[in-house]
Amino acid sequence: MKQEITIIGGGLAGCEAAYQIAKRKIPVKLYEMKPVKFSPAHSNQNLAEIVCSNSFKTDAITNACGLLKEELRMLDSLLIQCADATKVPAGQALAVDREKFSELVTQKIEENPYIEVIHEEVTNLEEKIQEGIVIVATGPLTSDGLAKEISNIIRQDRLYFYDAAAPIITKESINLDIAFYADRYGKGDSSYLNLPMNEQEYTTFYHELIQAEVVNLHEFEKREIFEGCMPVEVMAKRGIDTLRFGPLKPVGFTDPRTGNRPHAIVQLRQDNAEGTLYNLVGFQTNLKFAEQNRVFRLIPGLENADFVKYGVMHRNTFINASELLEPTYQLKNNPNLFFAGQITGVEGYVESISSGMVASLNAIEQYRNTKKQMIFSNKTMIGALASYISTPNEKFQPMNANFGILPSLPQRIKDKRLKYQQLADIAIEEMKRQISL
Repeated sequence: MKQEITIIGGGLAGCEAAYQIAKRKIPVKLYEMKPVKFSPAHSNQNLAEIVCSNSFKTDAITNACGLLKEELRMLDSLLIQCADATKVPAGQALAVDREKFSELVTQKIEENPYIEVIHEEVTNLEEKIQEGIVIVATGPLTSDGLAKEISNIIRQDRLYFYDAAAPIITKESINLDIAFYADRYGKGDSSYLNLPMNEQEYTTFYHELIQAEVVNLHEFEKREIFEGCMPVEVMAKRGIDTLRFGPLKPVGFTDPRTGNRPHAIVQLRQDNAEGTLYNLVGFQTNLKFAEQNRVFRLIPGLENADFVKYGVMHRNTFINASELLEPTYQLKNNPNLFFAGQITGVEGYVESISSGMVASLNAIEQYRNTKKQMIFSNKTMIGALASYISTPNEKFQPMNANFGILPSLPQRIKDKRLKYQQLADIAIEEMKRQISL
């Protein structure tokens, strides 16, 4: 008799995975440590508790998250069904009644005869893997005991307990009349894009940066701070020239427009294999997203920057998926172990649901021993996310759904809405084709 599939974590990804597996009449054991033990951010006893916001973002497919939701609807996502059923007025956004949403998901999971919900903390992951197929979907606040187990299995000293990520922008939104390729002192392969600033430009940027509004962290997130990933605005407050001796150091560069050394320089580093995304080196930050959009656009060359991901600095447990996972969300060296949710490096509610979807569909193939893999086309948003988190990347950081991770169109389209509509149309057709196979 075949062993059940085990899912650890009853959040969005875990519940989606459990539903998809049970829908195929395969027995599932779903472990959720609440109410025996709560993480610092959770408070109610239901499954699929949402804590940061009640919004699943817009439904328009010209928005990356809207496209992702549409793809998930096409795949019969339980969590999106529950979100649609408990939505509250929010314009074009899909916002939900938090309590009703979690209650409905809990009801659907608990009434399913193929799902056994077990309320206990799992700390012996090795034991579960020996029993069969396991999906770890424990989220950004994985318990210390399980985190230690995961670290042992993936043979890494630690997980990334703090997500200290810089903003990421699209290359096509950078003003290349100002930006230039170069490495310090002409060494290296000139892979960095550089944005020179004169004294006046730097001074204006500096004063806006230190006065900008920041996000208030939870108390449990304030317990640790690392000098190596200090927020750029905190570093700046140590003195007007601190950044110029740190991440904005101009030594070794010449502004090709003037022939002189700039007063300060911002470096951009390629963030994906296709070269369509760049991150702002050294700009990990706690600034509010609107403030990042305002202040960082003061940097010459970023006047029209298209931010696909804003900088963050918060408590977030995630594995180095780019080194460890397949696009199926399977561990490369153990096909019976899957990961799903924010622990994989996807960011956001809908993104977590999509990872649970992909992981479960592949866990089903593994359970049935079909030798097949459900790898979604990278022209779909679901597939592009899976591809992003599983592609080798030395500077890997979590990523949310955005059009920058999709393959570029053959021709450049300046009208963003038209461009995104074309990308969405391609994604929907690709999903239809994949479903029909």
